[in-house]
Amino acid sequence: MTQNKMTQIKISELMAKSGVAFGTSGARGLVSDMTDAVCFAYAQAFLQYLNATNQWAAGGAVVIGGDLRSSTPRMMRACAAACVQMGARVVYAGLTASPAVALYGFTHGMPSMMVTGSHIPDDRNGVKFNTPTGEILKSDELGMAAQTVGLSDDWFDDAGQLRLEYDLPAVNAAVAQEYVARYTTAFGADLLKGVRVGVYQHSSVGRDLMLTILAALGADALPLGRAETFMPVDTEAIRDEDVVLAQQWAADGRFDALVSTDGDADRPLVSDERGQWLRGDVLGVLCARFLGCADLATPVSSNTVVEKSHWFDSVTRTKIGSPYVIGAMNDLLAQGKTAVAGYEANGGFLLASSVDCAGQTLAALPTRDALIVMIAVLALSRAQALPVSELAAALPARFTVSDRIKAFPTELGLRKIAALSPKAGADCSGLTQMFGGIAGAVAHVSEVDGLRMTFENDEVIHLRPSGNAPELRCYTEAATVARAQEINAATMRLLAGWRHVD
Repeated sequence: MTQNKMTQIKISELMAKSGVAFGTSGARGLVSDMTDAVCFAYAQAFLQYLNATNQWAAGGAVVIGGDLRSSTPRMMRACAAACVQMGARVVYAGLTASPAVALYGFTHGMPSMMVTGSHIPDDRNGVKFNTPTGEILKSDELGMAAQTVGLSDDWFDDAGQLRLEYDLPAVNAAVAQEYVARYTTAFGADLLKGVRVGVYQHSSVGRDLMLTILAALGADALPLGRAETFMPVDTEAIRDEDVVLAQQWAADGRFDALVSTDGDADRPLVSDERGQWLRGDVLGVLCARFLGCADLATPVSSNTVVEKSHWFDSVTRTKIGSPYVIGAMNDLLAQGKTAVAGYEANGGFLLASSVDCAGQTLAALPTRDALIVMIAVLALSRAQALPVSELAAALPARFTVSDRIKAFPTELGLRKIAALSPKAGADCSGLTQMFGGIAGAVAHVSEVDGLRMTFENDEVIHLRPSGNAPELRCYTEAATVARAQEINAATMRLLAGWRHVD
């Protein structure tokens, strides 16, 4: 690729100009804003930063994969072209699961990029970045934002579309194969023998991998609901239509469970035999128990059942987002802990330590993964001869419900929440005045991420602007599902007036 007149672009300025910025999982924005030039610049800045910090050398390999969004192939091509311009060899993973791409990079010491918008609508997309040893952390994002990259004026047209002739290489099948082998080697062919599971495929990029892995572990896995166009399935705010579908599929009693993932297959959905989807933070507790983990990191929004179960030596609460969970896991490892994991309320599970599985080793994978969660829950159910519903029922009675206001500007949400935060030394009487009619007196407030109020009756209301999309999220927790739903509905009615800027 030749270099003619070069335009110097500082990534921090590009973020402000384009509207494409770092969220909780890489850089994301509207597809219309994520032009080829923007994707190219981010990819170049990533490798430039890794090179400057001695984490990657020009001439090395980079793994690139993507999800099933309509904009993904174009964006993958732009990112790959940037890698080639930086002297890299592209290992093209094709359209495959995020954790498969990350695993291949970690195993072979390569940085990786995954073009995905996860669960958000098709008009948005993003790029996840992994160093050769792990996901980028907030410090890495700052390092990328400080980079200045040079783009030739001949590389793009006036609309930011790539002019360069570049074709993605052939798919490297080893990326998906090594992900499959991770589970079949550790668990063997009989782990899920006799388990009947419905696999809700929709537009998950991991839809075929789910079938392959579950069947290889002995399960009778049946595909359901395959979609031809992208569907924004959110494992944390489950769509009404997905609730209905699960109940319909489970109605005849032929399944022990239903499983699915979000768009890039790093966050799981698991239902019981009745078609009731389990919360991601409940799944995380069960998965950690199955793997024998002792020390956990999880965001402040996760259900308090993890502490109330008394199954674990320690639980560290973090801000929401995998970089914060990974940072806390790294701290635990630095303290000499040897059975460390993390999970999020969306169900994504991060394994920081290698664990023993019946004499075989399941290696650490410190990035969100969906498959390990569904495997763990199904294996627990089979080993204990208990329906999945009874596994969940055996946990302390704590239930979380979440909802969101869409098209709610992040800046407005931050401003509204800041106005509610008790001033230093102040009590919670102001919050009690506002929310007391819903749950009584506020006893404690956490501002680790958003505003999380714990009431004297042990109920919880947590308000937080999303880090991935213009949404205001509301999490509520109580001793029964009905009560958590009641609190959530009442809080959402109260928040409806927040759309009006003061």
